[in-house]
Amino acid sequence: MHIYAFGSVCRGEIDTVSDIDLLALVDGFDKRFDPAKYSIYSYAKMRSLWSRGSPFAWHLSIESRLLFASDGQDFLSALGEPQRYRAYVADCEKFLDAFKQAQQSLRDGASSRVFDLSTAFLSIRNISTCYALGVLGQPNFSRHAAIQLPNSPFPSDAYRIMERARILATRAAGDDITEPEAGLVLDDLPKITSWMEGIVNEAREYERIQQSG
Repeated sequence: MHIYAFGSVCRGEIDTVSDIDLLALVDGFDKRFDPAKYSIYSYAKMRSLWSRGSPFAWHLSIESRLLFASDGQDFLSALGEPQRYRAYVADCEKFLDAFKQAQQSLRDGASSRVFDLSTAFLSIRNISTCYALGVLGQPNFSRHAAIQLPNSPFPSDAYRIMERARILATRAAGDDITEPEAGLVLDDLPKITSWMEGIVNEAREYERIQQSG
């Protein structure tokens, strides 16, 4: 059994809304670990993520810290560097689609505005992480990865509202999102969509160049 911390607490980005991300590596079911508190993986699954160059594998490789090892060894460190991340185009396309669905739902009022804004924020963060790792070769797992990328289109108010929605949806903490705040974000969604479509196009072109080189 191995237990790791990862995320903002290891990145030095912790603040009043941060939680502590914990990873448990186990051989099989272990009732000591609550899935609400731990990300629980088998050793075989983690090796598979490493071999595929998964962004999560890169995240753990760069930022995790060992808290406990039943065998006294650092399992993740022993795996070495993950393989090259190659699924960045498909992943970027997936997160763009999720963003567009959240945008449409928000416009239609088909779901909770908090849920839709939270999904939009997660899609933006994830597409930024995949693009930074796969295309730029500059891993960035911060929840602020999107506003740290070149040509970021995010007005600070809209970004903060979506981030608040994410915290509300996952931790039930903070003030509710008002209708005027949701409207402010809606006004900026076309510009954000265009930026995300540009990321996908850049990822496709980068993949084309890599495959032809």
